[in-house]
Amino acid sequence: MLHWYQSNTMARTIERVQTGVRLEKRLLKVLKGLAEHLDLSLGDLIEGLVLHGFENKPAFSEETRRKIEQLKSVYDCDLTAEDSHQLQETKERS
Repeated sequence: MLHWYQSNTMARTIERVQTGVRLEKRLLKVLKGLAEHLDLSLGDLIEGLVLHGFENKPAFSEETRRKIEQLKSVYDCDLTAEDSHQLQETKERS
């Protein structure tokens, strides 16, 4: 079974841009850990997630989902899909 990060198709030429995306700290740690585990860059992981989401396709195998749960536990990340669009930032201390 091939996963989205193990494509056997010819690579397509694209143009990437640098962005200043802000993410929740623990969520970013989980994403970085998962990217490292899958031997991907963080950008490649995010691109894959978005492309799968656009087509309403699951992005991860059961094995990868288990790894995500481990990483969430390590980084104390208890966020779920229910938390989407409801997160509030704490005010920065001066």
